[in-house]
Amino acid sequence: MDKSMQVFGGIWMGKNDDSKISDVRISLLEKIGEFGSITQAAKAVGISYKTAWDAVDVMSNLSSDSLVESATGGKGGGGTHLTAAGKKLVQTYRMIQKEHERFLSNIRAGVDDFENFYPVIRRLSMKSSARNQFFGRVTQILTGSVSAEIRIAISDKDEIAAIITHESLENLEIKVGCEIWVLIKSSSVILGTEDDSFKLSVSNCLHGTVLRMTAGKDSSDVVLALDGGNTVSSIVSNESVKRMGLKEGVKASAIFQASSILLGMPN
Repeated sequence: MDKSMQVFGGIWMGKNDDSKISDVRISLLEKIGEFGSITQAAKAVGISYKTAWDAVDVMSNLSSDSLVESATGGKGGGGTHLTAAGKKLVQTYRMIQKEHERFLSNIRAGVDDFENFYPVIRRLSMKSSARNQFFGRVTQILTGSVSAEIRIAISDKDEIAAIITHESLENLEIKVGCEIWVLIKSSSVILGTEDDSFKLSVSNCLHGTVLRMTAGKDSSDVVLALDGGNTVSSIVSNESVKRMGLKEGVKASAIFQASSILLGMPN
């Protein structure tokens, strides 16, 4: 059995996310057309009689046309049947579904190495309020009496140290070699230039060049291009920008405490 990663997807129709015409509801309409009975159709798709009628009402409201019609007695013995609008809806949905499957097939065929491509999609899909987000690999774990220092390579040239509690280390199941998220708020990053001669008692100092600057009323967002290829953002007061002579192309370093870092493990 092939257990390689695949691309899947679903479709639905509707005016909003709360009222969807999904595959189950379309199947209900198909069974009504097949059996001429909403009771038998509901049983065939595994829902109650009331749920079936509720679904039909929702679909009718969304389509602005009656999708089924009921008859009592007569030569045909009564029952529930699809209207022309109901038949058209089923036909349209199945046509869209067929094109959607063709679309997915083309994607599957176009991605030659999905096993390696999938982690990239997973990384891009993560949302966080932290401006600086890195994806790295744990290279070393140094445990102390109450906390642990996690060394993380975010590129071939750049490594970050983070301090977390033993409880967090255990809960996250962090091991040497595992992939891990590194989150740092821009406000936690201070900048230094080559002219700064003082030394700081911080664990992290990443070197790079000012890539771009966005000035605000009181402060500026300064983005460094790190030597290892990543970028890091820092919020710096406009007074400091002027005093330090920060501008595009200037060599600078991003400095931040190991305790100001948040770590996260991919699912």
